[in-house]
Amino acid sequence: MPRCTNCNYKWNAKDIIALGFSKKGKNCPNCGDRQYISPESQRLLTLGWLSLIFVPFIISKIKLSGKDEPLW
Repeated sequence: MPRCTNCNYKWNAKDIIALGFSKKGKNCPNCGDRQYISPESQRLLTLGWLSLIFVPFIISKIKLSGKDEPLW
């Protein structure tokens, strides 16, 4: 499961899915530092939404980023 880049808090699947729909990132539930999904994970997650069968497997591969980076 993904971890916060600031405090190493382990995010749960529900928070990761919510972060996947958020364009402005989401605050870490533990330390409050804003986290974003890394660009490579955004591309992977986009493929997951296209094939919902693989979403549970893709969630474990998501990486978080401490800054908002462009997708491409």
